[in-house]
Amino acid sequence: MQQPWWLYLLAVFWIRLDSKLVGQAFQPEFAEPLSNLTVPIGRDAIFRCLVQNLGGYRVGWVKADTKAIQAIHVHVITNNHRVSVSHNGQTVWNLHIRNVQEEDRGQYMCQINTDPMKSQMGYLDVVIPPDFISEETSGDVMVHEGGTVRVSCRARGQPEPRVMWRREDGSDLVIRHTNGTKTKVSIYEEAVLAFNKISRSEMGAYLCIASNGIPPSVSKRIVIKVHFHPVIQVPNQLVGAPLGTDVTLECYVESSPKSIVYWVRDSNEMVISSEKYEVLNTMLSPFESRMTLSIRRLEKIDLGGYRCIAKNSLGEVDSNIRLYEIPGQDRLKSLSTEQNKEDYKYSTPLEGPDNQFGSADTSDDEDERETSTDVFNKMLITASNDTANKTLHLTRSNAISKLNLSNKVKKITNKFDITYQNNACKNYNVQLILILSFVLKSVLYL
Repeated sequence: MQQPWWLYLLAVFWIRLDSKLVGQAFQPEFAEPLSNLTVPIGRDAIFRCLVQNLGGYRVGWVKADTKAIQAIHVHVITNNHRVSVSHNGQTVWNLHIRNVQEEDRGQYMCQINTDPMKSQMGYLDVVIPPDFISEETSGDVMVHEGGTVRVSCRARGQPEPRVMWRREDGSDLVIRHTNGTKTKVSIYEEAVLAFNKISRSEMGAYLCIASNGIPPSVSKRIVIKVHFHPVIQVPNQLVGAPLGTDVTLECYVESSPKSIVYWVRDSNEMVISSEKYEVLNTMLSPFESRMTLSIRRLEKIDLGGYRCIAKNSLGEVDSNIRLYEIPGQDRLKSLSTEQNKEDYKYSTPLEGPDNQFGSADTSDDEDERETSTDVFNKMLITASNDTANKTLHLTRSNAISKLNLSNKVKKITNKFDITYQNNACKNYNVQLILILSFVLKSVLYL
């Protein structure tokens, strides 16, 4: 049996009414706000939009600042191949941006095509690690001592990087202010580092470091070279050593650029390393060095002058060292013995027919002569030792009291003892010669 037409109209009415009531009761809503994202450049970003009761509505994505549609439901609209969408059922809707670039920074909108439209927005911040601007960053520089130099170090990044300087060796930087004052700092925070009246101590490597909290930080090494004429300092220009020993001569050189250094003798003969000589040059700092010349088993032929020479592109300088012999212990003993023998030869009693001494009738005088001779020899020995040791230790009064000298000899020696005591600051050798001369005359003419 055919249904009446009005039944169809009634069914359509109820269906439309039901869907309207259902739509009003279950409108789509956002389950949570769209989060803001901060993503380093080159990484991936994902916006997640949570929707409840989506029903037959659609979710779309729009870049708000440019009003460019990114995607509608499951279809990508933009021509950016790095953009894609995904979803999990009817609730989770995702916008993917791969390999984020600076142009991706901005507001993104998730919207539902209800009437009126519902939407929410999140911000994508693209952060960039610091990087140096090559055309605004200095390289290694060279300046003459006393000159002015400026080195710059500029970096870009998001957020704006902070630039600071420090010395590679860890020492302080000397900052000279316009009012003439100086400040020592371990770190200097400016894009430009300036040196006025630069000195050799400020030569070296400097590190420029840029950071903005986004890893990694970057650094650049800039070397400042200060050129100056070579200078030589010699600790000892007179060096003495006993024969047969080893001796070392040394010079300290400051120069930049680095100098050629070498040794020559008075004859202008260059000294090179061999079994006899050892030539070394040790760097103490970028501009300081210590040059040494070691001479093994010193001989007479090695004595004399030596010159240390330093030469660079700005000039040449040299300094002289004189090497002389000083007696060793064996040499001192030998000199003392030889002097004693030589002096004794001229201090013995006269012999032969003209000798007026040695008679039994003058035995007292002979004792006096022998005693005086002993005193004379002892004084000569002491004088010889004084020449070697530069010190005279002679107590004449005690020695004379122990000897059986004649009254005449005692008077003479006592007289010169008083003179010796009153003139203690005079040259001992001169007094000794005078004393010996008078004693000898008194002995010969008694």
